[in-house]
Amino acid sequence: MKPFMVFGTLLIISLFGQLIFAQQERRDKGSIQEYKNEFYEQIKEEAKKFSEKKKEPKEVFKMDFSGIDLPDTITQFTKYWYNEPISQGRTGTCWCFSTTSYFESEIYRLTKQKIKLSEIYTVYWEYVEKARRFVKERGDSEFGEGSEANAVPRMWKMYGIVPEKDFTGLQEGQKFHDHSKMYSEMNDYLKSVKERNDWNEEHVITTIKSILNHYLGVPPPTIEVNGKKMTPKEYLAKVLKLNLDDYIDFMSLMQKPYYVKVEYEVPDNWWHSKEYYNVPLDEFMMILKKAIRDGYTLCIGGDVSEAGYYPQKDVAVVPTFDIPAGFIDENARQFRFSNKSTTDDHGIHLVGYLEKDGKVWYLIKDSGSGSRNGKNSGYYFYHEDYVKLKMMDFMVHKSMAEDVLAKFE
Repeated sequence: MKPFMVFGTLLIISLFGQLIFAQQERRDKGSIQEYKNEFYEQIKEEAKKFSEKKKEPKEVFKMDFSGIDLPDTITQFTKYWYNEPISQGRTGTCWCFSTTSYFESEIYRLTKQKIKLSEIYTVYWEYVEKARRFVKERGDSEFGEGSEANAVPRMWKMYGIVPEKDFTGLQEGQKFHDHSKMYSEMNDYLKSVKERNDWNEEHVITTIKSILNHYLGVPPPTIEVNGKKMTPKEYLAKVLKLNLDDYIDFMSLMQKPYYVKVEYEVPDNWWHSKEYYNVPLDEFMMILKKAIRDGYTLCIGGDVSEAGYYPQKDVAVVPTFDIPAGFIDENARQFRFSNKSTTDDHGIHLVGYLEKDGKVWYLIKDSGSGSRNGKNSGYYFYHEDYVKLKMMDFMVHKSMAEDVLAKFE
């Protein structure tokens, strides 16, 4: 075949092939994609900015710390074992986070076990018992997010305790605890119970549990430890091996007789516990100082709303314009508690101490959001004067106060 005929034949075949391909039906593919309209989102954002009222920054009166030599790192402190600070998130559960941390340190001190326990397991059952008392008292009982340190051993005796991994209280993908909707739902429900006089305890507890289950999950009836199944109560007795009766609470207020067990009259003591050992201020501070120097930590609670409480520098002090150190005594404490400028608003874990310039500073492990704003995230440094004036109670192992306990009726 001649060359031009071969070329012509190939050209015809090529053109015919392209024509056939061009006539074939096109098959497009699709995929699931995120809907996007960036410009409309920009419109919404600008509309929101325009409609919102401009908020002025909140201003508060605080002490000026310029030129004051303060502790600035936790490495300066003598401290004892504790789990790393964690956030309580958007909850009013400092009482449980601080006390659970305290008992974790006690477990290590006694058994050398490094264990992380579930705070939310205790919180769950605390709400159940609050609701139960609300019904029994026909609505005349506090139902808030707060509580006291001795609520933790109280709940453990009733329901046991589990490791954090067995009951986190967090939903999938949730980074921080947030009980705002859950609490609001339970509180609104109990208000309706009171309005209707619907005091059916079984029905109320079932409803409260259903709300808790929705937000926190269902607490496990059994857990597995080293291949063995056990109940939360068995875990407390066989693994943690804590004698909860060894832990007692001290307070120091003039409004009650000294050397008598009394009620701590604050709303968070919602079950009206009368198990607080009331002692003079000097002995209150003496027990605290002895414990921290002898290798014990303490769970303490009190007021954190003063001008000398400064999250950005991780410190809490009493300014001289409030009261000079030499005048901090039982009268000063009682005066502030009576006029409600001292309140019982936060629970924390005292884990170490530092002697500096003839004064003592205490290392505080704190689950609150304020402690995340300075250089030492999760910690505060409390001056001993602040503890003396503003901390209202603490929990400690009774072996640290045997001589004082002998004075009680």
